[in-house]
Order: sequence, then C-alpha cells, then structure tokens
Amino acid sequence: MVEPIYLSTRSEREKWIREADYNLFNLRSEQVYIDLLTDSGTGAMSDKQWAAIMTGDESYAGSSSYYHLKETILTLFGFEYFLPTHQGRAAENVLFSVLVKKGDFIPGNAHFDTTKGHIEFRHATAVDCTIGESGDTSNLHPFKGNLDLQLLRETLGKHPKENIPFIIITVTCNSTGGQPVSMQNIREVKELADQFGIPVLFDSARFAENAWFISQREPGYENKTIREIVREMFSYADGMTMSSKKDGIVNIGGFIAMRNKSWYDESCTFNIMFEGFVTYGGMAGRDMNALAVGLMEATEPDYLASRIGQVQYLGEMLSGYGIPVQKPYGGHAVFVDAKMFLPNVPQEEFIAQTLCIELYLEAGIRSVEVGTLMADRDPDTRENRYPKLEFMRLAIPRRVYTNLHLEVVAVALKNVFDRCDSIKTGYRIVSEAPILRHFTVKLKPTR
Repeated sequence: MVEPIYLSTRSEREKWIREADYNLFNLRSEQVYIDLLTDSGTGAMSDKQWAAIMTGDESYAGSSSYYHLKETILTLFGFEYFLPTHQGRAAENVLFSVLVKKGDFIPGNAHFDTTKGHIEFRHATAVDCTIGESGDTSNLHPFKGNLDLQLLRETLGKHPKENIPFIIITVTCNSTGGQPVSMQNIREVKELADQFGIPVLFDSARFAENAWFISQREPGYENKTIREIVREMFSYADGMTMSSKKDGIVNIGGFIAMRNKSWYDESCTFNIMFEGFVTYGGMAGRDMNALAVGLMEATEPDYLASRIGQVQYLGEMLSGYGIPVQKPYGGHAVFVDAKMFLPNVPQEEFIAQTLCIELYLEAGIRSVEVGTLMADRDPDTRENRYPKLEFMRLAIPRRVYTNLHLEVVAVALKNVFDRCDSIKTGYRIVSEAPILRHFTVKLKPTR
C-alpha cells in the first residue's frame, strides 16, 4: 500500500521535538518525513506473506500455523525445540529467566540494549569481548562483529563455570555498526566454549544478513547458498533468540529455539507465564504463518543483494560527502561517527543524540542514537557509561523506501555537516528510567 507523508516546516519540527522532550521516540509518526529510527517491524511484507496471513489458524492450542513455523525453523536452523514469543526481547526474557542468575557473567560481542538490559536486570554482568578493530570506523576489517578469542579465553578462565551460563554471539552485531561475524570466528568461539563446557547462544535478529556477508567476504563460501551458510552457522549454536521483526520481515513476533530439552521444559513455564500457551506464545496464527514465509524469503540471494545494496548505496553517498561513517557499511543501517561529525560537543552532552536531533530539525528524518544515552548508567556506581563510539544509526526498513528517499537523507545530512563547526552544545537529562533509559528519557538543551 501507499502511505501519505507530510513535508513539515522547520518551525513545526522545532515545536514537535521540544514537545517530545528532545526524544525522537516520543515523536508521532506523522511528524516524521523519512523514518530511519529502526528496521525492526517496519518492513513491508510480500504478497506471499499476506496470502499466508489469510490462512492463519487461530486455535489456542496446537494450531497448524505453529507447526508450519516449527517445521521452517527446523529446516533453516536445525533446532528441534522452539517457542514463539511476541518479539525478541520477550524471547530474551523467557530464556534468561531460565539461564541467568545474580552474579553471572555473560561474554559476547557488544550486547545490544535489550540483551544487556535483561542481563543487568537480573544483577548479572555483560562482558564485551568484541575485537578492537570494531572501534576504528576507518578500519576495513570485513568482520568487525567478531569476538576477540584471547579476551574471551581470559573471561572464561577468570570466572567459575557455574557463573557463565552461556556465551552470546549477535549476528550481525548491531552495536558495532551492523557488522558481521565470520564463520571461522563462530567456529572458533564454539571450540573454545566446548573446552570450558559453556553453551553458545545466538542473538539471531539479522542472521540472513550475516550469512550474506559470509558469502561475499569469507573464502570458501562464495559458492555456498545462503541457506547452507545459515545451517552451518547455527550448527555451532546450542540455542538462539530471534526478533522476527528484522530478518523475519514481519511486523511483530519472535521465538526461542534450542537443542536442550531441559532448557525447553523450563522455558515452557516462563513462556506460559509471560507470553501465552506454548503453541502461540503471544503471536497470532496468521503472524506465525507470515513469519514462516518471511524467514525463507530473507534467505533468498536476490532479496539480500537488493536489501544490503541499498544500505551500501546510502553509505557511499555519505562517504562521498566526506561524512564519517563506520566502514565497511553494515547490513541493516549506516552508522555515522558522531564524535568525528560533531567534534565540539562534549560527550557528556550526548553527541550522537545531538546529531540525531539536528538531522530531524533539518529535514524531518528520524534516526536513533547508539551512544552514551543507550549505554545507560553503570548499575553499581550509577555513573554514565561512555562508549568508545558514538553512533547515529540510519536504519533502513526492508522493502519500504526507494533510493530517492535515501538521496534526500544524504543531502540533508550533508547540510548539517556543512555547519557542524557551529554546533557546540548538546543536551542534559531532565528525567530517566533506571534501565533502558533511552526509550523514555526527557532532555533539555544545555544552553
């Protein structure tokens, strides 16, 4: 379908962002011209997905839609046990309720916001073991989502086995710029984990994009199909969580899948408590049908070439204007290096959030901050955590915008870049939640 959009004036946008307390999550959708806040649940479904919706089975227990999705997950990922949830963070909530306890340590590659939130909510610690190259936006390392094996080994050796419930690998790694993890690194992490007797989980929201990068960048995989690569990737995992709103190409949904029946049995209890019965788990039958189709569509090479090619197109335009971005370009978004873009704004005044607001004021384009706001406070000291990188993420919804829309984004950001030296102040917090503050924070200009 076609949705109308409204081209607002700058004075309107100044009023709207002020009323939203300078938090772009608080804007109404009709106040946004081009929405690159997230690629989660914002994509367009195909004709086959819409057709599948019409045959959804809404039985409370044992619906055919559940078994259709179960068969698809077994075929693609090789996991026998599966539980549907209403979205990815719900999958984390259910599985982490089984596996994570106070005092635990969970190593991984730059855990994203909800993953870290669910870990810290349980008074455990997320340990970042991402390779150092991920912090240099000009470094062209092809797999900046990789885990540092030496750092991981040190982490596993430092803590008792019973305090490390699992290692988590995020594919692709959102926090480092949508960067992929190589098959070699996945394999080596699994080998190391087996030495210590630690399970490996995948945060799998963008698994198909990760497989695409392996096919394009890793020797030995150039003649493998995407589905063959996916099956090998997940052969090294003991379980997975999935936000289906990304590479499932649906507007709502998620799931947990695993090999361990005891994990499954325990998770069933929490799934019933938090989500719904084990054969629907917060999803309508029609949505499970659409997801089963979407997972297969997401692993089609022509789709992935178009989807990731559009991200590259925006990245190349921005680079052509001299705008600093994370390279190589990621799979779902272009990540702008806000520290380099706005060198005069102090980090304690939220550089990346300042840049996001400036882009909205310039052209009504909504993006999201992946920086100090999202990094939240240290749970013990309650001091701000200052990450090495401050990103403005331009996340591209699947099958929604044309390249012309992206050209508007690029020119608008160039206009901000041309006056970047005049932007010297940022924002301060007026009020914030104790965890995952960036979703609801209220801000004011510092001057």
